[in-house]
Amino acid sequence: MAIRLEDKKAIVAEVNETAGNALSVVLADYRGVTSGDMTALRAKARAENVNLKVVRNNLAKIAIRGTEFECIDEALVGPTILAFSMEDPGAAARLLKDFAKENEAFEIKALAVGGELMGAEQIDRLAKLPTLHEALTKLAVVTQAPITKLARSLNDIPGRITRVIAAVRDEKRDAA
Repeated sequence: MAIRLEDKKAIVAEVNETAGNALSVVLADYRGVTSGDMTALRAKARAENVNLKVVRNNLAKIAIRGTEFECIDEALVGPTILAFSMEDPGAAARLLKDFAKENEAFEIKALAVGGELMGAEQIDRLAKLPTLHEALTKLAVVTQAPITKLARSLNDIPGRITRVIAAVRDEKRDAA
């Protein structure tokens, strides 16, 4: 079905805005996936703040110009779904990786982060990135460790003094 020029411009503008705000993008071939499965994927994507786009390749190539995702131009071949991670760079990778495990027909083509195009074999690299909450938790633990150790050391000093005084007292008592 032919798309009017105004509609094409709107699609390009929408994808360009999404790409401009995204942290990463994962491209996948969705041929052979049922519409019910795609609906379930879209629902999961909304819950994880992943923006899914199915756009004609020539419109997608125009839309990504001027963004850090220009590198995916060569991967835009055949039916492609674009999954943009908006808050967590690994969210789209985790979502599509899990979906690909459940649906054999679904194939991850490529991914891009920070202007670098990576092959589908690099999906684990991106999917294993911690979420923002996990990263902040790890940072808090690492930051808190030296303070905790200092507090334990400072609390141990009065205990050591008490034990030394008790040992001297016991020694004098035994000597008497």
